[in-house]
Amino acid sequence: MDRILYETHSHTTLCKHAFGTPDEYAMAAQHAGLKGLMITCHNPMPFGFSSQVRMEMDEFDEYLDLVECTRSAWFGRIDVRLGLECDYFPGFEDWLERQVKAAPYDYLLGSVHPQTGEFRERFWTDDPYVFQRHYFEQLALAAETGWFDCLAHPDLVKNTTATAWQPDLIMDDIRHCLDRVAATGIAMELNTSGRNKVIAEMNPFPGMLCEMASRGIPVVIGADAHRPERVGEGFDDALKLLGQCGYESVSFFMGHQRQDVFIEQARRSLQPSERSS
Repeated sequence: MDRILYETHSHTTLCKHAFGTPDEYAMAAQHAGLKGLMITCHNPMPFGFSSQVRMEMDEFDEYLDLVECTRSAWFGRIDVRLGLECDYFPGFEDWLERQVKAAPYDYLLGSVHPQTGEFRERFWTDDPYVFQRHYFEQLALAAETGWFDCLAHPDLVKNTTATAWQPDLIMDDIRHCLDRVAATGIAMELNTSGRNKVIAEMNPFPGMLCEMASRGIPVVIGADAHRPERVGEGFDDALKLLGQCGYESVSFFMGHQRQDVFIEQARRSLQPSERSS
């Protein structure tokens, strides 16, 4: 069967916390039975904003060249596409609006990272549930900018407040966030790397996925690969989970245009015996 799916969330060494070359990521995508690879480095931010986990502003052209060289080298074998993972943070809206228009991206991920020092300084309180509510409010605001195709790892806050993670206590806030997200038409990510975090489950948790499905919010699967061997990791399990939560299709983006694939068709495309050479 023809390859269908893309690894939609991957990083390069420019992020300072990822390993391996884009060429190795493309090779891993080929071995995983994927059609292509979206490279989505963390966007550069001004004023040293969480600079230890993202490219510098003067490295952006290098990033574009790196992706283009990889695309050219793998042309006809693995479809390598330019993406970016963009931090949404209040006060940086003008910067982000310029950033998302700075290159011919195929895919833009919007992210809220509650573990950063900047987020904690702005929003932390002695009540972790208030902190969680702040996170979901920022996630809704990110969707409402209209700049992104998809929201990444959309319950990431559970890992920074793991000892106080009881989603039933803030489910009304999560539902309100999802109502606002659904109104924008943006997709949300099922991030398989969550299985390697403090709370070992994909992001978001199944109850949130079911709420997303009931609102018709499209879902994109990404492994958030920071090393080549993680490319495509957990995709089959993710597709099973989506089916259990009420989804019939999974999505990815090409040139910011959403492509939908039936889940069973996507699962068959990952079977080793059916992969194209």
